[in-house]
Amino acid sequence: MTERLTLQLPSVESAMALSGYQEDNLKTLSQQTGAQLVMRGQELLVSGTASQIQLCEKLVESLKEFWKDGKPISSVDILTARHAINTHQEDTFKEIQRDVLAKTRRGLEVRAKTFRQRQYVQAMRTQDLIFCIGPAGTGKTYLAAILALQALLSDQYERLILTRPAVEAGERLGFLPGDLQQKVNPYLRPLYDALYELIDPEKAANLMERGVIEVAPLAYMRGRTLNNSFIILDEAQNTTPAQMKMVLTRLGFRSRMVVTGDITQTDLLPNQTSGLTAALKILKNVEGIAFCEFSQADVVRHSLVQRIVAAYEKHEKVN
Repeated sequence: MTERLTLQLPSVESAMALSGYQEDNLKTLSQQTGAQLVMRGQELLVSGTASQIQLCEKLVESLKEFWKDGKPISSVDILTARHAINTHQEDTFKEIQRDVLAKTRRGLEVRAKTFRQRQYVQAMRTQDLIFCIGPAGTGKTYLAAILALQALLSDQYERLILTRPAVEAGERLGFLPGDLQQKVNPYLRPLYDALYELIDPEKAANLMERGVIEVAPLAYMRGRTLNNSFIILDEAQNTTPAQMKMVLTRLGFRSRMVVTGDITQTDLLPNQTSGLTAALKILKNVEGIAFCEFSQADVVRHSLVQRIVAAYEKHEKVN
């Protein structure tokens, strides 16, 4: 028997936030609950069975922290809310919603979007060495850069060091035109993108000129001791075991290091062992190291990216 429920929203902005771009959120809510949803002005019309309507009402209510103020809602937020309801973690989900990590230059709030992202954030707040592995689009580098920059700007650290292996160029950068920064910029672009979310390029350039923010290929870390620094090693799946050992032993006093990578997307030669894979095995029982692992369920980019990752994972299991 079909039943109906009308939910009155407080403003046009809240209705738009709950609906999402081209009503994508209403479609996701419908997929998750089985109910049919229609937004008319500030009224959400829900139809379906009693259980479908009850679940939909509960799901909408759990997202109230977002839509009541017109804050953007993504399909990932809805899926996390559904997971919270299924696992009786509604209170934890409210904590995720309220824990704003930073605000971008456009005024958008940055927060963890999934339970695993929240665990990752908590690990970065409490541990000195954190490994995070997972597919593209799960926020590994982005969240690390956001927390690192916040810590730097609040004077918790003297330097922010962003590094990754320039394996695409074989780390032989001498033949490339320009100075060091111009040589490595193409390989470190993703790290710059995260920085520019919080601070404008001119301020970032000034911090780099003063050495407060350092962006460099992994090869330039050799022989250094990194004290009072927040270090992010990105694309760590492209390190060799020797390179990984080298960079991990650079960790100095009052420093924190985050190592991120996707072990399914290595650019090393087929016969080369990934330093990230080796480190996960060697260090798994070492006290004081946090290990975080994301899956395709944690992808926070376009919903199509999540489906692409899932399709590749399925294909790799079959083959």
